[in-house]
Amino acid sequence: MTSNFIFTSESVTRGHPDKICDQVSDAIVDHFLKQDPDARIVAECAVSSGVMFISTHYASSATSIDVSEIARRTVSEIGYPKEIFDANDCTILSSIMDHSETDYTPLDLDAMSDKEIDKITARQQTSVFGYACDHTEDLLPYPIWLAHRLAYRMDVVQSIKKLPYLLPDAEIQVGFKFEDGQPARIHSITLVATQSENSEADIEGLRKDMIDKVIKPVMKKERIKSDEDTIIHINPGGIRKGGGPSVHSGLTGRKTGIDTYGGYARSSGAALSGKDPMRIDRVGAYIARYAAKNVVAAGLAGECEVQLSYSIGSADPVSIRVRTFGSSELDDAVIADRLKQVIDFRPGGIVRDLGLKKLSAQLGGFYRKLAVYGHMGRRELEVPWESTAIASKLK
Repeated sequence: MTSNFIFTSESVTRGHPDKICDQVSDAIVDHFLKQDPDARIVAECAVSSGVMFISTHYASSATSIDVSEIARRTVSEIGYPKEIFDANDCTILSSIMDHSETDYTPLDLDAMSDKEIDKITARQQTSVFGYACDHTEDLLPYPIWLAHRLAYRMDVVQSIKKLPYLLPDAEIQVGFKFEDGQPARIHSITLVATQSENSEADIEGLRKDMIDKVIKPVMKKERIKSDEDTIIHINPGGIRKGGGPSVHSGLTGRKTGIDTYGGYARSSGAALSGKDPMRIDRVGAYIARYAAKNVVAAGLAGECEVQLSYSIGSADPVSIRVRTFGSSELDDAVIADRLKQVIDFRPGGIVRDLGLKKLSAQLGGFYRKLAVYGHMGRRELEVPWESTAIASKLK
């Protein structure tokens, strides 16, 4: 396979309908966990013009449960004008199933013995992937890392009204040219912004604003910068008035590439948002990222993929596989053995060691914050799976 190629990754802003659904779903997770760290919860959301549907299954001691109010508050904070999506007036349909009588078991993981932790088995069958590489200081592939930076900047520009005509729904794609397997230059940047119906900005004005207020400020901080040959597309399909749920529908978990590695590395395809920390398809992806990142941080490889496979009824993963794609002097099996020695990959061990039940109470709205700009590489949130504390133990 050639080591010279062009690769693109996409990110979207907080007002994209799929991301609205992810944020609502994770806001519901946070709401339960703040009241009850042992809550088991799965929340899914779908949204269209003026209508939102929420499905919630839970087992918890929480007493204050109003998913409609959580959804309205979350959407209101995103900042759509009422004519685009009125959070207070939209129709919210909800299906809420309480499984507390049969499925609620408080677990004091910190007080449990190793044998007791071993009895907490996977309740879903899944294969999850974690990945890290040396492209950026956060050890993420450069295309998705830069796409997220641009998406965040778009949200900042919109939220502080630097460009008051913008709506909080935008799509960003970044293309990188790779040489000898490493990102060498920015091939292209594509921004698709939406604006209010009464906006008078034309395509040339929009292009100037996007370059001056979004692209240039981000590029100032980048190791690899755009150059005179970088192709910049601003709304190549023309001005887009109106956006969000009034134009296209949204669904929880539909942006898994954006949530993980931008398609540069494998992911399970399972939704990460809307699930409590005991869901192995969510936290398995986190511990796999933790393992892969520490391998690269330890200098054992330039890139690393960790695959974990779980079966229902088993605590330990039935398979732990490492691939370093020829970037390590060590055999991949040796690295896998070292990871097994220092990381507890059992569901109970993951949640205990990373403190995943406590984050919603300690860092209010923690899981909702993950729902935009990716679940990986979030150093600003101090997420536990981004720590490199065990890197020295792997050497």
